[in-house]
Amino acid sequence: MGRGGQWIVGWRIEGDETGPRRAAAQVGAVGPLERSSPFGRRHALRMASVGVPGPSWDPRADAILSRLSIPTTDLRDGGGSGPSDGPFQPAALGQGGAFPPMTSQQLLSVIEPDGSTNGHESGLSKDELLHCYRTMLRVRAFDDTCMKLQRSGRIGFSIPNKGIEACQVGAASALQKTDWIFPSYRDFGMALYHGITPLEMMHNMFGNAHDSARGRQMPVHFSFVKPIKFVSISSPIGTHLPQAAGAAYAMKLRGEKTACLTSFGDGGTSSLGFHSGMNFAAVWKAPVVFLCQNNGWAISCPSSEQTASESYAIKAKAYGMPGVRVDGNDLLAMRKAMLDALERARNGEGPTLIEAVTYRMGGHSTSDDPTRYVPKHEVEEWTKKDPVARFERFLATRKLWTKELGEKFYAEALEEIGAAAKQAEAAAPPPLETIFSDVYRDVPPHIRRQGEAAFELARRKGDANAGDGKFPL
Repeated sequence: MGRGGQWIVGWRIEGDETGPRRAAAQVGAVGPLERSSPFGRRHALRMASVGVPGPSWDPRADAILSRLSIPTTDLRDGGGSGPSDGPFQPAALGQGGAFPPMTSQQLLSVIEPDGSTNGHESGLSKDELLHCYRTMLRVRAFDDTCMKLQRSGRIGFSIPNKGIEACQVGAASALQKTDWIFPSYRDFGMALYHGITPLEMMHNMFGNAHDSARGRQMPVHFSFVKPIKFVSISSPIGTHLPQAAGAAYAMKLRGEKTACLTSFGDGGTSSLGFHSGMNFAAVWKAPVVFLCQNNGWAISCPSSEQTASESYAIKAKAYGMPGVRVDGNDLLAMRKAMLDALERARNGEGPTLIEAVTYRMGGHSTSDDPTRYVPKHEVEEWTKKDPVARFERFLATRKLWTKELGEKFYAEALEEIGAAAKQAEAAAPPPLETIFSDVYRDVPPHIRRQGEAAFELARRKGDANAGDGKFPL
């Protein structure tokens, strides 16, 4: 894809009604015509440089080319088109801390390295700012506790969130309690910010009788109804995006002023659900915000091998919606972008794609060893951009933070989450009968017979977790 409206040339196969499929050149530009090569600029460059023959020429393309003046500099510069082609410039604040209209290539940023904000006001009170901060610390404490629980064999699995806290909490701070969240599995902060307790989350980590999923899900697959609608996390990548689009469309049809937020990693943009969800939401103008957490890696696949697009945000253009690129380690920038996108959604203007540029400062999961594929210098560089430390510098400029206060808050978070882990670990597992509940309204006779046989077997074998043997429905 060319930079600055430069032309690119690729190939596509077309069919017609009178003969076999024919080859035609597709010429497009990022800019006035809003077109691009279907294979991407890098592929076009490769074809031009090594002399790979394309499909046979279709004379109909001459009529197109004769009307165009095509600069050749883009084919000679040898530049790539991946998301790592040099730094993107942050968007400058205007007078009074206002942002200019954003594009999919600018990087929205608010908090400067020294903690200043160039006049930007978040609209959050002192108590709300501290709530954001304490939520980030609770995410980090929950992360640390779960890692130790998994390594000691007390839970089976967890997903590290370190480095993504500002992305989660900044986005969550813009939501209303009536909104719905269709989360990714790296969104602990969204639940905690809106009042889900660590104990409720730990019940899921242990899969005990108090788990809202009744022990049927993997750890980290939270689902809550109150105090906010937090739809069950899904392991298959991207499947929740069409669900979010459908739920948002239902809200629109009912005339509600609610909206949906659905988040996913950079790898999720390669899923079928990404295309389906984005396309339906744009066509319907559904009130949904798509949040791509670009944390650099989809397990061991780097972003440079995930897409040839200049960014993930630019993909929004193909679907007819705005795409915004945000500093995902900047809590206030995330809040600003989300507020703007939610305002569009509530006003009937349709969906927005937000790309949050952040970094996963750990493995994909507790089953992953990132040292085998992540360069050490990369981790060191992003550690300097720690979102928690950055927000602390901002709070210090407002006289809301000291090192002693930060240490106190983190100690309290560790104590709270440690106590929740002990309580959840001590709880009983789900009774055997619960494998049949929440599925059928009227249980079929053959399922009932199988259930009763299972209860009888458990009683004879002395299974302590067999419950009272009563069928749940």
